[in-house]
Amino acid sequence: MEIGGTKVCRLTQLHWWALGATLMMLLLCAFMVQLIMTSTMKASSVLMFRSYISRQAVNDQLERVYDSNGYLIVSPNGGLNQMRAGICDMVAIAIYLNLTFVVPELDNTSFWRDNRQFGDIFDVDFFITSLRGQVRILKELPPMQKRRLEKMRQIVSFAPISWSDISFYYYQMLPLIKRYGLLHFTRTDTRLANNGLPLELQLLRCQVNYKALRFTSQIEELGKKIVRLLRKNGPFLVLHLRYEMDMLAFTGCTEGCDNREIEELTNMRYAYTWWKEKEIDSEKRRKDGGCPLTPEETAYALRALGIDPTKQIYIAAGDIYGGEKRMASLRLAFPRMVKKETLLKPSDLEPFKNHSNQMAALDYMVALEGDIFVPTFGGNMAKVVEGHRRHLGYKTTILLDRSIVVNLIDQYKNGNLSWVEFSQAMKTGHADRMGSPAQRLIIPGKPKEEEYFYSNPQECLPPIHQRPKVST
Repeated sequence: MEIGGTKVCRLTQLHWWALGATLMMLLLCAFMVQLIMTSTMKASSVLMFRSYISRQAVNDQLERVYDSNGYLIVSPNGGLNQMRAGICDMVAIAIYLNLTFVVPELDNTSFWRDNRQFGDIFDVDFFITSLRGQVRILKELPPMQKRRLEKMRQIVSFAPISWSDISFYYYQMLPLIKRYGLLHFTRTDTRLANNGLPLELQLLRCQVNYKALRFTSQIEELGKKIVRLLRKNGPFLVLHLRYEMDMLAFTGCTEGCDNREIEELTNMRYAYTWWKEKEIDSEKRRKDGGCPLTPEETAYALRALGIDPTKQIYIAAGDIYGGEKRMASLRLAFPRMVKKETLLKPSDLEPFKNHSNQMAALDYMVALEGDIFVPTFGGNMAKVVEGHRRHLGYKTTILLDRSIVVNLIDQYKNGNLSWVEFSQAMKTGHADRMGSPAQRLIIPGKPKEEEYFYSNPQECLPPIHQRPKVST
């Protein structure tokens, strides 16, 4: 019995051991199944996410279907970059109000009198297709709408109020468009506020500016050729030297000019009736930082900031007032000065001859590619290029404080500062003016004085974790 008892006990123990092993195997199998299912689910979720992104990317290219509230026709005014910013604003407004946008007719009556149209500067087909997921764009009005216009005999046409917020367009412009079927804006410069707009609208402005507005292949190819020629000789700085006759006449700035030149610039200012300011104190304006830097002042500023005198300097500008004589001091300081006319054969530029907007487009392309960009005046090109370079990864842009520059130069020339002191003061005064991340300056109620949206489109850039910089 003992033997038998022992045998029974051992059999019982064997039975429980087998049962335990089976349970362990079942638990292990269940764990493995769970692990496989979890992994599969994770993999599926990743695949689903990836396929969603892929489908979304495809859907973005599909034409947006919507009931249009009417047609928006615009005539952008000013030079290339003033028109560029205006077009971005108008397209964003058209998207926001569910309008059909008609390819713009560019201004041919401004100072530059360039008769080139939108399709001569920008790639029209790319413009239309790249935005088809947001807005319907037509090259011209449909025949039915043209016939309706003929019956109306007169198109509803005017300039929107400057620096308007979106409520102006929604509550005042949209009812007019619905009533008449279309609206024509005769001016587009600064017709949309810098701030206080929906994030969606700000992002749309950037999408048009940085994605949809691409230059024609002819301009793109020649612009890339200029950049290749520059890169072959090393790094280069792009200097937007805004020392041209029209700018000096408009601002009333005559530093370094003789009596004949002062009279010539004054006569030009009075000849253009739409330039409102006539009597201007040139010296005071210069001290206040309201004048374009002269070539001589520019040479002082660049040298004081430590720019290598052997660096290539590409001059992005039209005809410099005073010609080579006026450029002598700058060329002496930076002998490797070039411009598109010296880099290219005359035959390369022949198609663009006497077409200032296409020439400006070439300079725009080079300005984006430069290792450093330095504007000597805060005009439209300076502002729009500054913002575009921020969008491309905060590329170095030296934003000269003209008031600091001219006052330090005067102190140095008067013997009140040594070169070392002058240089150090210049570097200190521009330490935070290199195009690095910064909040856009907001001045409530003073849109002309605050920072321009297109010079710092912060809504379209990586976020900055600090409070907005607001001036009172």
